[in-house]
Amino acid sequence: MTAGTRFVSLDVFRGMTIFLMIIVNTPGTGATPFAPLLHANWHGFTPTDLVFPSFLFAVGNAMSFTMVKNNHLNNSKVLFRILKRTALIFLLGFLMYWFPFFEVNSSGNLSLTPFNNTRVMGVLQRIALCYFFASIMIRFLSTRMVIVLSAILLITYWLILLFFGNPLSPFSMEGNTGQFLDLFVLGSNHLYHGEGIAFDPEGILSTLPAIVNVTIGYYAGLYLQHKGKGYETLTKLLLVGSLLIFIALCWNMVFPINKKLWTSSFVLLTSGLDLILISALVFFVEIKAWNKWNWTYFFTVFGKNPLFIYLLSELLIIILYRIHTGGGTNSVEWINTNFFQKIAPGSFGSLFFALSFMMVCWLVGFILDKKQIYIKV
Repeated sequence: MTAGTRFVSLDVFRGMTIFLMIIVNTPGTGATPFAPLLHANWHGFTPTDLVFPSFLFAVGNAMSFTMVKNNHLNNSKVLFRILKRTALIFLLGFLMYWFPFFEVNSSGNLSLTPFNNTRVMGVLQRIALCYFFASIMIRFLSTRMVIVLSAILLITYWLILLFFGNPLSPFSMEGNTGQFLDLFVLGSNHLYHGEGIAFDPEGILSTLPAIVNVTIGYYAGLYLQHKGKGYETLTKLLLVGSLLIFIALCWNMVFPINKKLWTSSFVLLTSGLDLILISALVFFVEIKAWNKWNWTYFFTVFGKNPLFIYLLSELLIIILYRIHTGGGTNSVEWINTNFFQKIAPGSFGSLFFALSFMMVCWLVGFILDKKQIYIKV
């Protein structure tokens, strides 16, 4: 198998992550979503917790193709490309949280939204930083050193939380070292406030273990390219995935699986599950060619413009929340109250709104694909 050979299954995997990210990020109002569509409250794991690390894994998959194309370039040019893409993705993430940049002040006039209340870290920012550090590691270090450094990152993060956090509760939301660092460096106004306190699940320190999701995704993609689509290849990926899950479950006894802390056990669990999922997709899509009704196309629409469609979904829902319909409600609440919660009360209505919103985003991706417009970020 020639390095660089394209795998439809990898595009499908990337598309599935965007599909699920939109659904879990935009539930309908008026009812609590189904439990599998919610993140674990703290320690523990739900299917939703797999979505973001899977996207980082997919970023690594994509890097296994792009890094090969950079082999003929000198280090300075490659470094410039990495820095440029990192800065662009980080900036887009920051501007997304600042959007729409203006607000109506007490006098009824438009004024610039103050920077001092804008979240600095976030989903795209984490993607940018993980991409940057993983790219640097892979470009300038041997495979063996990348694996060793990845292990060091996981162990070091564990030890930092264990020995520098609150001695009574080092893995708690308010007592972990990452929380102390974020408050010291960024300040509470620049953190996420959706947890009831100023706490950022995409904080500075927890970026370290998240880098490993990318490196594992990279080597999984590279291995598939070099070894091909045979049963032996998939068997080895399944075995490695199962081993990572086993280690994660053992580590969980002393370092709990926790998405919001992005614990090292969480990294190994999600990476192991991703290896199993990607193996299953390669088996069904590439080997068995099970594509009745061309179902893979639905996901590849997302997979061809992943970051753009994700950004679109976030900006669109922000706009909908900003449009007020009177009576103190916004358009999202109005749509759910007057339509989705009437035809399907409760969690089903919440899910139907999320699916409908996802389809709007998919249609934009479909139009872009038909026009062969692929927005690279």
